[in-house]
Amino acid sequence: MDINVRSRKNAVTPAMREYAEKRLKKFDKMMGGVDEVTVLHDAVKDTHSVEVTIFVDGVILRSEVSGPDMYACVDGAVDKLERQVRKHKTKLEKRFRKEAQRTSMQALEELPNEQKLVKTKHFDKKPLTVEEAIMQMELLEHTFFAFVNADTNEINIVYKRKDEDYGLLQPE
Repeated sequence: MDINVRSRKNAVTPAMREYAEKRLKKFDKMMGGVDEVTVLHDAVKDTHSVEVTIFVDGVILRSEVSGPDMYACVDGAVDKLERQVRKHKTKLEKRFRKEAQRTSMQALEELPNEQKLVKTKHFDKKPLTVEEAIMQMELLEHTFFAFVNADTNEINIVYKRKDEDYGLLQPE
């Protein structure tokens, strides 16, 4: 398991790195096969923000916590990730088995509206069922998620509606 600890504006101290690594090592045991963990620390005045992203077999788990103490933020982010893992563990295990059989991966670029392009994100284009895409969207805490539908092999988008239900966009 590769743990990458970075800070946007400050240098990462050895104590910060050791604490984050110590708290995050348990995810390798909990989930098995954790590829990479990224910890991003940001401090603005008296507020620390810690974002933890875990990459496991194509699944991304993300947690972000802000507060006055960096160590408490790391603890909060780890606790939040533990709840996500417990909540979705059976779904994730089922998905991991299915993804082990899939071998095709391609990059898909996400383009925002016609305003100035300031960031391009890349993500794996793997065939998923609608239920798997909804689960991935919830794990990322996003309001929409683009994916290749395993049934139709076309790019679809699931999104969270204002009434807390889900919608699916399919090409005609």
